[in-house]
Amino acid sequence: VERAIIESGVETIGQPDVHLDNEGLDKFGQEPISLHAHVEVMPVVPLGEYKGIEASRRLRPVTDETIERVITDLREASASLQPIEDRGAEDSDTVTIDIQGRYLDPPEDEDINAEAIDLILGGEGVLPVFTENLVGARPDEAKTFTVEYPADFNAKGLAGKTIEYTATVTAVRRKEVPELDDEWVKSLGEEEVDTVEKLHERIRENLSKNAENESEHRLRDEIIGKLIGGNQFEVPETLVEHQSNQLLQSTVNDMIRRGVDPRSQELNWEGLREVVRARAEEDLRGSLLLERIAEEEHIEVSDEEIESEIQFIAEGSNQSPEQVRAALTKQGGERSIADRLRNRKALDLIVKNAVVRDAEWVEEGPSGGGDAAAIEGAEAGDAATKVSGEEQHEG
Repeated sequence: VERAIIESGVETIGQPDVHLDNEGLDKFGQEPISLHAHVEVMPVVPLGEYKGIEASRRLRPVTDETIERVITDLREASASLQPIEDRGAEDSDTVTIDIQGRYLDPPEDEDINAEAIDLILGGEGVLPVFTENLVGARPDEAKTFTVEYPADFNAKGLAGKTIEYTATVTAVRRKEVPELDDEWVKSLGEEEVDTVEKLHERIRENLSKNAENESEHRLRDEIIGKLIGGNQFEVPETLVEHQSNQLLQSTVNDMIRRGVDPRSQELNWEGLREVVRARAEEDLRGSLLLERIAEEEHIEVSDEEIESEIQFIAEGSNQSPEQVRAALTKQGGERSIADRLRNRKALDLIVKNAVVRDAEWVEEGPSGGGDAAAIEGAEAGDAATKVSGEEQHEG
């Protein structure tokens, strides 16, 4: 079967589904064995005009108001909590409490006991009933109140329950934001920024760079989206399933890195899989188109470019280039890097030959846009090899 597939010249995906046509043979050699195999093949990628795509370059404006918001956020991040002893708690104060909760409905549930809970009165996520009962409280003062949770409350263990709480205040603190002066600016430890004026200049410079990067990313997303929209074709199911699983695994890994247990979340995994599947299909369609364009334009990736990318990965992951190279070789990843770089160069060519006009900034993304960064790394060709179960060779 394998030889027949090779001789056919068809690029297959996954393992063939083989069927024996003459299963009723009485004895071996009675007649030649007849087989047929179903295989999924890489699609024929249609390619229309990919030069001269019209797109808009939109640059987010950097305003004085934006700079002031950044400075306000920096001051808020530098704020300290100072204990209050001469008055009761007020709105926006941080109150530390030890709390006991007794279920009134249903009464058989275990009591709640928690210590050193910080609440910002009136803050986001703090139920108004807590703020109402703790405003005016002082350290060592206890407050008893009842909370009736709605049936659709986001914490399942509390939804629809009535609980009597006794909260003992152990501390009341207010937030003190530092003054906007040169002394505070120096405390930030930013090199060559030691005055308020220089801080404004540095923030404007950083925001301008960010705006330029964002503008370039959105331009590339719009162009790749239009390329995909003008070249529709079916993506093999095996590749879509493989890419969907990769994206879902990446989502789970990200949750774990943030200390979130995916099993504890009330997530609509079926709905998420549908969203991920649609994204996977578009990523793969874009990747296959870029591969086709790279072939059409005879785009190659040099060993030096791969080495430079390995160096970049090493710097971003706090590893040595040798460690990265060893891991990539083991996983067959150098081919992935080459594919990604080739796709990136193909997209560079499309962007260079696009008809780009400057346009006014709009907050929402351009309609019909893709995700250029994800598409460059979708690795359709590499995925085809992985799902085929073929051995990855070193080097």
